[in-house]
Amino acid sequence: MKRSSKTPRIRHLPITKARINLGAVVKNIHLNKEYVILEKDGIPIAAIMDVEEFEDYLELQDPRAKRIIAESRQESLAGKTRDARLLLTELEGEDEKDRKKTRKEAARRQTA
Repeated sequence: MKRSSKTPRIRHLPITKARINLGAVVKNIHLNKEYVILEKDGIPIAAIMDVEEFEDYLELQDPRAKRIIAESRQESLAGKTRDARLLLTELEGEDEKDRKKTRKEAARRQTA
C-alpha cells in the first residue's frame, strides 16, 4: 500500500453532487488517497476509495491471509523475530552467490 503517514481525508458528499462531478471526485480520490462517503438525504449509504487500497482490503479478507497474519503475530509475540539488517545482509549474500554461479555457468558454456 502506498499511503502517506498523514491521516486520510474523509469527505461526505451527496450522491447528486458526486454524480455531477464524478470525474473530479474520482481524480481526487486517486491522487490524494482520500475517502468519499456518499450520502442520500444526509444518510451515509456508500463509500469510495482508491482501487489499490481496495485491493489490499480484499486481500486481507482472504481467510488464508488472515491465518498467516495471525501466525506471524503469534511468532512475533513469542520473540521469534530477526533483525532486519541481518536478514538483508544474508539476502544480499545469497544474491551475490547467485550472480557468481551464473557468471561461472556462462563462462563454462562459452568455452564448451
